[in-house]
Amino acid sequence: MKRFRSTLTALASLTIAASTLVACGDSGGAGLMANIESGKVTLGTKYDQPGLGLRNSDGSMSGLDVDVATYVVNSIAKDKGWKEPEITWRETPSAQRETMLKNGEVDMITATYSINDGRANAVNFGGPYLLTHQALLIRADNNEVNSLKDLEKGKILCSVSGSTPAQKVKDALPGVQLQEYDTYSSCVEALHQSKVDALTTDATILYGYAAQYGDEFEVVEMKKDDGEPFTNEHYGIGVAKDDQEATDAVNKALKAMYDDGSFDKFVQANLGDDASVVTKGSPGDLSFLSK
Repeated sequence: MKRFRSTLTALASLTIAASTLVACGDSGGAGLMANIESGKVTLGTKYDQPGLGLRNSDGSMSGLDVDVATYVVNSIAKDKGWKEPEITWRETPSAQRETMLKNGEVDMITATYSINDGRANAVNFGGPYLLTHQALLIRADNNEVNSLKDLEKGKILCSVSGSTPAQKVKDALPGVQLQEYDTYSSCVEALHQSKVDALTTDATILYGYAAQYGDEFEVVEMKKDDGEPFTNEHYGIGVAKDDQEATDAVNKALKAMYDDGSFDKFVQANLGDDASVVTKGSPGDLSFLSK
């Protein structure tokens, strides 16, 4: 199985004309469209994923998901003739995303949010806005993990509670020992300390972490026996269940983002040389759920 190192040397965040606040307020439960119109909106993302959703030391937010979410709410506001809203960011861990939308704590979530049947029954999804694939992160000096099947030889695999990647590997390889943490950054630290043998999640996430640690880690591609990717991960934008108006508005904004070239700029700015792990999605087309 092909192994390749991340060559990303810097993470950049495209500046978007929006007010960005990091706080612990809530959305008031009025819904995405009403809150954009009111001028204040609460958006959920990850805080610990370089290149995707990261809270920086100065409190600012950066990453592809941050740029996409900011574009979407500003595009909706422009389309409706409203002013660009003030954004409050909330951290949305994997296991809490559906609950936070249901409770009205956030109006919209863009947080490496892979669309699957279970989640689609709990929330509405705009998108998908990108497609990526599951991979492994290992230590560069680990000569015992060269393929997916090597994990079954008593290795400890790390992933995050509430996420699907680790369970998919465990279903395919019952001999894997699974260790779960609340965040991927905790898994990365465990890998750094040799407490686990590998971390699995989406390639987009793993390349960001690999870049932070220089040459310490490698990203390993995961393939099925037929050579196809082990998984297809379609990232969506979560909004409240049955809020069709918001869903349609998000999809319209995502299409505009593709058409004006903003998405390509966001990907290049945030992922650089690793942009190849991302392909555009098809907003509004969730037909892959039935396959």
